[in-house]
Amino acid sequence: MTRPFRLLVTAPMSGPANMAVDESLLTSRLLGGPPTIRFYSWDPATISLGYGQRLDGGIDLAAAAAAGVGLVRRSTGGSAILHGGPDTELTYSVAATSEDLADASDLHGAYRWIGAALARGLQSLGAPVDMVSTRPSDAGSMPAFCFLRTGSYELEVGGRKIVGSAQRRRRGGFLQHGSVMLAADEARLRRVFPAEEDPLAGMTTLEAVLGHRPSFEETADALAEGFRAMHHVELRPGGLDAEEAELVESLIRDKYATPAWTEAGRVAGSSRPPGFAGGVHDMAGSAVVTRASGR
Repeated sequence: MTRPFRLLVTAPMSGPANMAVDESLLTSRLLGGPPTIRFYSWDPATISLGYGQRLDGGIDLAAAAAAGVGLVRRSTGGSAILHGGPDTELTYSVAATSEDLADASDLHGAYRWIGAALARGLQSLGAPVDMVSTRPSDAGSMPAFCFLRTGSYELEVGGRKIVGSAQRRRRGGFLQHGSVMLAADEARLRRVFPAEEDPLAGMTTLEAVLGHRPSFEETADALAEGFRAMHHVELRPGGLDAEEAELVESLIRDKYATPAWTEAGRVAGSSRPPGFAGGVHDMAGSAVVTRASGR
């Protein structure tokens, strides 16, 4: 049996706030805090860029801004995701160390451990999800939109991606987060990803698969039970402590809400993001997309 995990369910937040909370959870774990499983959503709708993703013609930033869509850069790799509120998406994150996961000490082991729990939870809702096997990664052919490809240990239904994830590893710990699609705003996806022939071609949603849209709360309960059932994890509901909350505010102010980070993945006044000496990975495979020392 693994050690107890904190279960953290937060209200919808902005992109910078959500990314700051996730980073604070990893930092806290590395300093002796609890491993955490978090469920959350976004307000406003936000495009999150992969750590090493270029701001180019693959994303129509003007259309996004006109639609009130925010923009943030993740600390994890991979391609962009258009995140929504709790009516269309549940985002999960896991902040832990290798020792927190039974028989899952490496990169692929962590992906597989988390993917199995997510699959168990979604199957309990009636979705016939499959976890794909290891697939090679080609950073040079990444699409602008995450859901146009499925990578190692991600989840599909009928060959279409329903959960997209990415991970950062740091000093024996890792942060993995990803999007569980409840539904999709098809018109908005096509507006903000105009370079893709059809950004919906490779994805599906729980609404499409089940014939109805499960609520955020129903999905969160099912996923939590998936972790319990699959890995015999004890989940203890909790919130951020004072030090974590203080770190969140600092990360919003000095990192995630700054143009330097959003546009180029750099913290103002620094040549590299502080504290990120590990690799950045997305679910397309085991290849390192970028390193903290440069892109």
